[in-house]
Amino acid sequence: MATPREMEADKLLYAAQQLAAVRDSWDAKRIELDAALLNNRKLWSVLMATVTRPENPLPPAVRQNVANIGIFVMKQTVDLMNDPRPEKLGSLININRELAAGLLARA
Repeated sequence: MATPREMEADKLLYAAQQLAAVRDSWDAKRIELDAALLNNRKLWSVLMATVTRPENPLPPAVRQNVANIGIFVMKQTVDLMNDPRPEKLGSLININRELAAGLLARA
């Protein structure tokens, strides 16, 4: 059975994979951008809500860092929605992959 960290990491990796698939096959998969961004935005909304709860056991500095990254992700998402270009997806893909790697390393 997967731990909560492993499940979060899996969801981050899945979202990164969706975004990477759109980026890597832009002409064929551009139509899937909105769905991939929506999935990523929902995931990050949950992560941000979770880390900002007072009962969250993470250290305050870690909680603040995750919340700040979440704000960046939301801003990047809006930018992509207004001006969709495949090269803009790299930061979202990398953030998800790096956070997932950190979660798996500590799992």
